[in-house]
Amino acid sequence: MDTEEKAAQRWDAIVVGSGIGGLVCAGYLVASGMRVLVLEQHDVAGGNSHVFRRRRAYQFDVGVHYLGDCGPDGLLPRVLSGLGLADRVRFHPMDPDGFDRIVLPSVTVDVPTGWDRYADRLRAALPAETDGITRYIEVCAAVAQACRQSAFSAGPAAKVPAVMLRWSRRTLAQLFDHCGLSARARTILAAQSGNYGSAPAGTLVVAHTMMLDDYLRGAYYPEGGGQVIAASFVELLESHGGTLLTRTRVDRILIERGKVAGVRLTDGTVHRAPVVVSNADYRRTVLELCDGRENLPEPVVARAETATMRLPLAVCYVALDRELPLPSANIWYWPNEDVDAAYAQVEAGRLDALPFAFLSFASLKDPVPGSACPPGHMNFQIMTACPPGYAHWGLTDGPAHGARYRREPGYLGAKDRLTEQMLDLAEAAIGPFRKHLVHVETSTPLTQERYTLSTGGSAYGLHTWGRVGQRPDIDSGVDGLYLAGQSILHGGGIVGVATGGALCASTILGRPVLADAAGVLGNPELLPEREPGWDPLRTSRGLRRRGARGLALLDRVVAG
Repeated sequence: MDTEEKAAQRWDAIVVGSGIGGLVCAGYLVASGMRVLVLEQHDVAGGNSHVFRRRRAYQFDVGVHYLGDCGPDGLLPRVLSGLGLADRVRFHPMDPDGFDRIVLPSVTVDVPTGWDRYADRLRAALPAETDGITRYIEVCAAVAQACRQSAFSAGPAAKVPAVMLRWSRRTLAQLFDHCGLSARARTILAAQSGNYGSAPAGTLVVAHTMMLDDYLRGAYYPEGGGQVIAASFVELLESHGGTLLTRTRVDRILIERGKVAGVRLTDGTVHRAPVVVSNADYRRTVLELCDGRENLPEPVVARAETATMRLPLAVCYVALDRELPLPSANIWYWPNEDVDAAYAQVEAGRLDALPFAFLSFASLKDPVPGSACPPGHMNFQIMTACPPGYAHWGLTDGPAHGARYRREPGYLGAKDRLTEQMLDLAEAAIGPFRKHLVHVETSTPLTQERYTLSTGGSAYGLHTWGRVGQRPDIDSGVDGLYLAGQSILHGGGIVGVATGGALCASTILGRPVLADAAGVLGNPELLPEREPGWDPLRTSRGLRRRGARGLALLDRVVAG
């Protein structure tokens, strides 16, 4: 190895995993003058903001079905602006009069922007429960305001509002009980719980409220799909001297004499740095990457071993050779008007009937014609929750540990049955469409685990970790090791992990990067010009693999 190669293996900071939280943290670090390396085991950066393509005609979003709070003062635009990326991602608002449509057999509610308008819609749909709904809205709106103030706080923590003291460790089910709400009302209010993957009895009021508040501030879709967001952060990283290596899996986070020293890759290569940020799955970080029992306190290891994950999801990707006469609103269809019973069945390992179907219509949201599918065609996704573990799929282990599953008869049978169930439920929600199918493909929790190495294929991270509602903080307790991602204190969806990534950078840098709305760390003049036909998927592979073979293409320009 020559001197240049040896020098290239020393960094100021290394980020393990290129989900949005890791990319945001890396962006703020590199924009602050640090030499940063981002390592990603998948072919492209982006985590659940990733897109994939089929038949050179259809582009599907894996996790970015819609984003909340992306207006001028929104959290994600503030993160982007702070890195000089404000003009790189265009967010298009969904219908403010109904961005989500909640459909139960006996009632339909179109969810508008704004807490007051949302409350009015709920009271109109459930007039007999006006008092309970009013109490529910009062608590949630106050908790949301306190959470937002905390995210932007620049100085010492402000006095915690009484509503936060009362509800910060209590569950959504307890709030429903406090408000005296019926099973039907509880189902309507928790209908969007697929955005975080847990039942009311296992969801903190804070987690539910933060999700809801984001969307009530405005629901948006990024032009060109979620990969544009990841590609923008990659452009920032590389233009400011950082490096992204894809198809590069970390085997160990090196801890020497109680301090982080760098990482070792699966091929034996060692990269050294005094700061490591793990944006990888939390349980895998503690138990495998850090070789927990050798390097971490016993209570930390024990808590990671007993932690449970939020429910995994399955998504059916559908392409039709015609457009359906539908609004762009997402549809949350709940065939059973008892949200608690629906989740209990899934948690017990059964999918006799699906708890819900979430329908997201990408081709109706993106204003660029033909960006998601050919003109006149339609592209949408059907999502539902799945049982935890591998038993439902006829397996005892997952792909993160090398288990082969894609040709196993038991797995294929379960997957085929689930696909038919999702198509049936979608047709119950929007009417028949099967005769127009040109592509159907289902992603199971094992697919999620294969591409992101998340424990059990959960997209939303930890469910339980120690006390009720407790989650790991950014500072791991090991000198130089920091945490980001869905399982960490501020995680929850794309906006949540982006905010958490910025707060992780704040902890490392010792200054609040989000506090000054006008502050810009990144230099827009360094960013590369986007040529006609610019492809965010190609950009997200990193400079060293940008021209490698195997990139799925489309027969048209997707973004630019």
